[in-house]
Amino acid sequence: MLISRYSKPEFDPYGDTSPEETNEWWPAPTADGPLDAGLSLPGSKSLTNRELVLAALAEGPSLLRSPLHSRDSDLMVAALRQLGTTIESVPGAGEYGPDLRVTPGELVGSTTIDCGLAGTVMRFLPPVAALALGPTTFDGDAGARRRPMATTISSLRALGADINDDGRGALPFTVHGTGTLAGGEVTIDASTSSQFVSGLLLAGARLEHGLHLRHSGERLPSLPHIEMTIATLARRGVVVLSPSIGEWVVPPGPIAGAEVDIEPDLSNAAPFLAAALVAGGTVTITGWPSDTTQVGADLAELLPLFGARVSLVGDRLTVSAGERLSGADLDLSTGGELAPALVALAALADSPSTITGIGHIRHHETDRLAALTAEINGLGGAVTELPDGLRIDPRPLHGGHWRSYDDHRMATAGALIGLVVPGVEIENIGTTAKTLPQFVDLWQTLVAPGTAPVVPT
Repeated sequence: MLISRYSKPEFDPYGDTSPEETNEWWPAPTADGPLDAGLSLPGSKSLTNRELVLAALAEGPSLLRSPLHSRDSDLMVAALRQLGTTIESVPGAGEYGPDLRVTPGELVGSTTIDCGLAGTVMRFLPPVAALALGPTTFDGDAGARRRPMATTISSLRALGADINDDGRGALPFTVHGTGTLAGGEVTIDASTSSQFVSGLLLAGARLEHGLHLRHSGERLPSLPHIEMTIATLARRGVVVLSPSIGEWVVPPGPIAGAEVDIEPDLSNAAPFLAAALVAGGTVTITGWPSDTTQVGADLAELLPLFGARVSLVGDRLTVSAGERLSGADLDLSTGGELAPALVALAALADSPSTITGIGHIRHHETDRLAALTAEINGLGGAVTELPDGLRIDPRPLHGGHWRSYDDHRMATAGALIGLVVPGVEIENIGTTAKTLPQFVDLWQTLVAPGTAPVVPT
């Protein structure tokens, strides 16, 4: 069994941030019968990394309770430490690791930041580096150099930053920080990622003239992630005004320190909850928030379209298989990160599905539309790429190799198919350490008969 080194109890989450695999192909476990499982999940990557950035820009200390400890969050912690922020692990009540105490300091560059494959690091931290004194170079994994960064670079230049990218519009590039940034008005096209908007909003209050940001593109994907950013700012006393759709104004002012409880990552719940429909039975996620900006909350409305029965009692969301696993037609423009799990689910349904509004996920860790098409069709499926999505015509699937493309959600989508298709072997399951280092252990326990609620080892 391949297990990422992130799941070892003795691993220092703030040491080496490079994943290490011990084997190339992981045989996905097949369910022997209907599932009966309950589990809790670690903290949200999206919330953890937003709160880390705001804590570094705040006027006073912050405490993050039950944060995520994964490759993406580790990279963010390491980068903020390099820029002058003190981040300490402190005992907490969370099941998956210590709390984090963050003490802001003078922002200083003269460093190189490893972004890995973390979009939040490469899009959220260049504005912070522009506020630091000295040059900060950003680079990352080979896949990160293919991700679009021109919007971040051009918008910061328009706000007064000095950035050298040799005309690439991509990693690597260097931000020459002067300790301050003028700010003001800027118009961007964030059609490929809402992270371009969130990165600017997070730092907007620290700019001399604040921020007046407009989006000019045809569409704005993943709008809930922008709403999440605005909510995290509001919790710290920063009011973001929105005079019209695609327009935001952040007045200059202080960012307060705060004590924050990080919610479980609801997007990471997708393959686990979908497993109940694939293998039959019931899966319960504990700690489900009653009110959240996470797009994973949409699973409670999306999974019934495939035939699931869903109930929320207190903080326990339970998904049970219905009489059939049917196809569905979905617009996922607000929740593209759920697409890999839902496309895998659709490939196992008894009728066709069309999932649209996800053209922007071509620019995630990999081109997810092309990757899902190639891997499902490689197992005997019939998936067709559309300009803005996928058409899935279910076919009997067979075992074989499932490439992950160093994409955590591709790896978990393969595991979902492997629940009922014997012989599926997944390339580099360790890539799930990006946002869920415990995936292998949780998934193995999920398929065990009569599973009790999972607690980390």
